[in-house]
Order: sequence, then C-alpha cells, then structure tokens
Amino acid sequence: MAYCSCGGLGFGGWLYLRIWITFIGTCSTSVLPAASLRSPDLSTGLGTKQHPQRQQQRFSSLDDKPQFPGASAEFIDKLEFIQPNVISGIPIYRVMDRQGQIINPSEDPNLPQEKVLKFYKSMTLLNTMDRILYESQRQGRISFYMTNYGEEGTHVGSAAALDNTDLVFGQYREAGVLMYRDYPLELFMAQCYGNVSDLGKGRQMPVHYGCKERHFVTISSPLATQIPQAVGAAYAAKRANANRVVICYFGEGAASEGDAHAGFNFAATLECPIIFFCRNNGYAISTPTSEQYRGDGIAARGPGYGIMSIRVDGNDVFAVYNATKEARRRAVAENQPFLIEAMTYRIGHHSTSDDSSAYRSVDEVNYWDKQDHPISRLRHYLQSRGWWDDEQEKDWRKQSRKKVMEAFEQAERKPKPNFSLLFSDVYQEMPAQLRKQQESLARHLQTYGEHYPLDHFEK
Repeated sequence: MAYCSCGGLGFGGWLYLRIWITFIGTCSTSVLPAASLRSPDLSTGLGTKQHPQRQQQRFSSLDDKPQFPGASAEFIDKLEFIQPNVISGIPIYRVMDRQGQIINPSEDPNLPQEKVLKFYKSMTLLNTMDRILYESQRQGRISFYMTNYGEEGTHVGSAAALDNTDLVFGQYREAGVLMYRDYPLELFMAQCYGNVSDLGKGRQMPVHYGCKERHFVTISSPLATQIPQAVGAAYAAKRANANRVVICYFGEGAASEGDAHAGFNFAATLECPIIFFCRNNGYAISTPTSEQYRGDGIAARGPGYGIMSIRVDGNDVFAVYNATKEARRRAVAENQPFLIEAMTYRIGHHSTSDDSSAYRSVDEVNYWDKQDHPISRLRHYLQSRGWWDDEQEKDWRKQSRKKVMEAFEQAERKPKPNFSLLFSDVYQEMPAQLRKQQESLARHLQTYGEHYPLDHFEK
C-alpha cells in the first residue's frame, strides 16, 4: 500500500473522492447548515433567489472537534512540541526477583513441576551446547558460531507459551526456541557442521537452523528481513481462520532497519495475529543502545503504530511466559499485533567473529553473568520449592554434557553432502545456464580433483 506525496492514497483517486464525499456528508450533519449544501437557484440567472432568512448555526470552541482523517486528537491553542522524555520510562514487568522469589503471588503462573523442570533443562542444555560448539569453532572444526549466553530465558519462556503449531520467524539467536520444541541435538550439530544429516544440505552457514515439522522458518543472515515476511504469514493465517499466531524474534539493533517499520505498520493496519518479540540485549554487535536510539527503547514505538506493547524482564522466564501467553491469546482472539520488548543482556561475544572486550568491560559482563543470570534465577526458584538440589544439578550437568558430546562426535564423523546438491532445489527444471555451470564444475573436478578433499563428501 503506497502513499503518494500529495497526501492521497496511491492506489486510486476514487478512494480520495470517496473520503471527500464522506467528509462533506459529515460536515452536512455536524458543521454546515443544510441550506449551504444546496445548489443556488439559477432561475434568475444570478443565483440570488430569496429564501426565508435562516440564522447560521454557531458552535462553541468545545464542539469544534478536529475532523482530520489521519489522527485522533484535540485542538490546543498553545504552541508546544512533544518532549521525548517527559515521563519516566515504560516499566519492566517481572514475576520473580533476582533470588527467584515470586514478588506478587497473583502473577505466579503456578506451573507444574514437570514443566518448570523442562524450562530449566532446556536452558542449561542450550548453555552446554553453546560452550562445546563455541570451542569447536575456536579449534577450527566449524567456521562460525553464535552463543546464547544470558538470553536463554527469553527463548524458553516465550516458546513455552506458544502452541506447537505457531509459526516462528527467528533472527539468529533463538536456538532455545527449537530446543524447547525438542529439536534433536544431532540436527543442531548437523547444521553447524553442514553434514549429510543437515536439513539444509550444507548450504547455510552455522546457526541458521530451520525445521518445517516444528514450524520454525529457516534463519537468514540479513537483519530484519524476517519481520515483513512474518507479517505476511500472519495475514495469511488470519485469512485462513487458522487459530494460529506468528511470532517474530529480532534484536533491538534490527529494530533500526526499515523492514521493522514496514512490518509494524502492515501488522497494525492489516490487523494481523503476530507477536513481535524484541530481545533488547544492550548491544547491536559493538554498538550500545545509547548510540542506537534516543527514545525509550523499542516498546515505546509500539503505540505509535497502534500496537499493544509491553516491556518485560527477559531474565525472568515467568515474566516472559506470562506476557507471551497473554499476547498469544489476544492476538488470536482479537486479530491484532503485540510487541514484547524483553530486557536482557548478551553475556557472550556477538559471534565468534567478535571480541567484545574491545567495547565493554569485564566487570560489566561479570555482573550479568554472576548477579542476574536467567538460569541461576530459575535455579533459585526450583531450590526454594524443593524441586532441585545440588546433587541433581551435578548429575544433570554431567548428563547434558554427555548428550551434547555424543551428538558432536557423531556429526564430525559424517561426510559433507554431495557437491552436486549445489545446483538442485531452486528450479523445477534446471535452466541452461545453470546446467552449463554444473558441467563446468564436473570437468574441473575431473581434471583437478586431487587438489580437493573429495573423500569428505558423500558419493
């Protein structure tokens, strides 16, 4: 839906005319006297036929309401610009304090022990996998990796509040959503190693997961491209009456992209059942939030688009769960978008290509790692309920590491997909130019194959 510079809608003058007619009709009943809308009597040739005198209706200033179609507001008679920080920041909703104690019992989701333990095991298993794959990259075994340290609560809390059929559009730091949906460790490893078991057939760089069966759209590298795509999927779900929501994850850095604006606006105007989930972790690679925006974070942008918004403590898995669950319920029931800004902290480097010590202090990182970590907060909660103890913690850490290492070793032993797959799965019928490239590669390898590790690829 494009808008032209003259203020009219770009898809046709008929709609402009229709709005104008509607506006005149409104004026005829609320502003102008009826006689003023009648054509002048032309029988005299001058349009000056005399009528019984009618006194023009007068309105007080209180009844003089703005009629502009572009905003809902009142007139004022004082010149005043809106200040960006005239009120305190949007509050941060939380359920647990840093010691895992429930603050307001009425906000306790009262989840069963089995479910809370799944929260904890998913978060800690993800943490273990991160450590092993990060070291794997440092040893040259894989080309790239991105950890999720410190953000595990945003993944698991939101994933647990969704239906398993809800469609997920991730950015690249949402592996915990797949983890909670029981995505096998073997497939995590296969994707990062790009071996024959990789669902993407080795075509993507590591951490670009995707799984059709678990309704997780394959991740792509460019920032924010998933946002308008997710809105389109949500609009399709609405038209199909699918009783389904789409959730779209992104970081606060991606919210600076133009695609974020387009996605927010389309979702609001088309009334789509979508949850925009922003992980505000403090940094867009090396750029701190103080240099990214001047307003009150990302949640403050929601009302400007007409989107219901909330800010939550992303290190409180129950706060994330409650907010996402309610947003999902209302998004489906009311066909409207919701924006959740989860305040958290990226403890790890942005990726294995980044050295965060160049732009933040060790003390800053240690505070979030030791004093306000989502995993330790949930562990305090479990221990206070008598659902977890030090012995169970020790056993689970050992067990989870064993699981990850077994999947890791299995992935390393498997060959890469056959290189002929470079040319498949795009066109139903291979075009001549692509076939020519395929034949050229075959001739090249036949001549110089000894210089390539062809034995590492599936025959």
